[in-house]
Amino acid sequence: MSIVVSDTSPIRALDHLRLLELLETLFGEILIPPAVVIELEKPRLRFARIVVSEVAFLRVVAPADRGMVDDLQMTLDPGEAEAIALAIEVGADTVLLDEAAGRDVARQRGLFPIGILGVLLQAKRQGFLDSIRPLLDRLEVELGFFISRDLRHEVLKTAEEED
Repeated sequence: MSIVVSDTSPIRALDHLRLLELLETLFGEILIPPAVVIELEKPRLRFARIVVSEVAFLRVVAPADRGMVDDLQMTLDPGEAEAIALAIEVGADTVLLDEAAGRDVARQRGLFPIGILGVLLQAKRQGFLDSIRPLLDRLEVELGFFISRDLRHEVLKTAEEED
């Protein structure tokens, strides 16, 4: 199975949708760095706490190259910086990231980033979801997750659920 590293946002979004198990179904074990653990277990007020030790398929691995993490933290948050550094170190096939800046840096560093929308599309393609439209609605309304109109249209078109 492939090596996948995740930042906080995709895990949080799937947990909110009660679909966290999709990560294990699609990818198997997911590696997360310590900064992501902190963000999941000590969230900002509007988010639910996720206890990492209670999610069997999440494995915490710290990136060894603190210099790379420090460099990345000049423009990215701690979770993104550690996730990208860890993905590089372990030769990850995929890094799960939602924020545009993090995805850009990941691509520049030779990584293949997938966000929550890509995960939902993949789950639908593989027959694990019937529809993603209501999930996009919930992400936007309940979590304040920003999806541009053009991106929403493209995702729904790809999912064969066009507006």
